[in-house]
Amino acid sequence: MDKKQIFVVDDEMHIRELIQYNLQKHGYEVTTFEKGEDLLQKLKQSPADMILLDLMLPGMDGLDVCRTLRSMDETKHIPIIMLTAKSEEFDRVLGLEMGADDYITKPFSVRELVARIKAVFRRTNYEPEAQTETGTIHIKDITINLNKREVYKGDKLLQLTLKEFELLKILALNKGHVLSRDVLLDKIWGYDYCGETRTVDVHIRHLRKLIEDEAENYIETVRGVGYKLKE
Repeated sequence: MDKKQIFVVDDEMHIRELIQYNLQKHGYEVTTFEKGEDLLQKLKQSPADMILLDLMLPGMDGLDVCRTLRSMDETKHIPIIMLTAKSEEFDRVLGLEMGADDYITKPFSVRELVARIKAVFRRTNYEPEAQTETGTIHIKDITINLNKREVYKGDKLLQLTLKEFELLKILALNKGHVLSRDVLLDKIWGYDYCGETRTVDVHIRHLRKLIEDEAENYIETVRGVGYKLKE
């Protein structure tokens, strides 16, 4: 089995070297970058299986890089873990809104970092043989193609992140049934995810912006419980 290729972007040399050394010990191929622009240039030449992305970078910051990655077809499905020295909720939420799959706050232990990487790889395994649901789901003018992992509103292809697609899929497969935030967190982010149920609210809000408009609301909030997709 080929080794997973992880790209690491951090402007601190000792952190890049520490991450590279330890991840290579755990069997990963690691390439490091000091700037986000260098990462984007490299991705034009060779793909990555995951990106560890520092929030505070010279030039393009981590949020801008994340936004750019999620806007391009070639990179929108690559799992991203944000590295940040900040612990405020604002920074965590903003990173998740930009499409990050997880975040880890500095300083972190190598053991925690490796555990997070393994967890994200488990949750974002997008090989076709790993998928159990197939076919197409139609909800009014929304079409969800489970095989191609594409979502259309009318004939417009929507740009959803990995987590947004998974969230819409699980709501669609359970249409009319209320799913609690804890259930959604467990099913999509995994039982070992260290985040909060606030993560679900952030992704629901972003998903609504993509699929809803003034004429049609699809996702209903059930106060104090969670969310459901209207029948």
